[in-house]
Amino acid sequence: MQQNGWVTTDYADVPGDVLDALTEICMSLPDAHEQPAWTGIRWRVRQRTFAHVLGLAAGSDKAHARAAKADGDVVIVVFRSSGAELLALKSAGHPFFYAGWGRDVVGMVLDAGTDWSEVRELLTESYCLMAPKKLAALVQRPEP
Repeated sequence: MQQNGWVTTDYADVPGDVLDALTEICMSLPDAHEQPAWTGIRWRVRQRTFAHVLGLAAGSDKAHARAAKADGDVVIVVFRSSGAELLALKSAGHPFFYAGWGRDVVGMVLDAGTDWSEVRELLTESYCLMAPKKLAALVQRPEP
C-alpha cells in the first residue's frame, strides 16, 4: 500500500460495505461532511471530527492497533463519548477500546458481529458532543 509516496504495511483498506454504512449514518447528521484523513476517512461537523474509520494491517504497531489489541487485519472506528457511557465503553472490552489519546476518544472494532444500530447511536452521540448546540438540537436521539 502506498501513502504519501511511502510504502507502508501498517494500514489496510476499509471494505466498501463498511464505508457505505458509516457514510450513511454520518452524512444523515446536520452539516456533517466527509473527508480523507491521514489514513481512512473522517466525518466532521464544522472543523471538529466526530468519527474516523481506518483499516489496520496485521502486525501494525501503530497506536490504534495497540489500543485495539489488534492481532490481524481489522477495521476500527473512533469517536467521542462522555459521562457514564464513556466509562462503560472504556471498560467494556471487545469490540470497544479506550484509545488512550484525548480524554474522551473511544474506538470500536467493526467486524461481522457489529451491531449497526449501536454504531448509529454512538456516532450520533459523538456528533452531538462535537457539534454546535444549534446543530445538535436538530438531532433526534433516543430517550435514556
